Amino acid sequence: MTNWRAVGVGFLIELVLSIVGAIIPVIGQLFAALVGGFAAGYIAGGGLGRGFWHGLLAGALGGIIVAVLVGLLVAVFDVALGFGGLLGGSVLVIGVALAFVMAIPSAIAGAVGSLLA
Repeated sequence: MTNWRAVGVGFLIELVLSIVGAIIPVIGQLFAALVGGFAAGYIAGGGLGRGFWHGLLAGALGGIIVAVLVGLLVAVFDVALGFGGLLGGSVLVIGVALAFVMAIPSAIAGAVGSLLA
């Protein structure tokens, strides 16, 4: 069963550290993913699989939210420019796929965090 409190805490940590880490774009985002995933796995506990799952959810949640918002924004501009929604769906699909790929470091850190819990 998913511990949504652990996922929420990990997500919030990643969100705050990502905003702070925007000064150093790549290193700051990676650090945010590692710390947030670790926190989610540590709070969830219960072994490698459980920590991996909670870290993955914490890392992917923010990416999915951003992908949906960007997809909606692109869809609005598509309609406004007369493309008829040509790009909105593809941007959303690519964004969600990218969110899961970017969540892998968070998931690995979650597995480590659950081992130390």
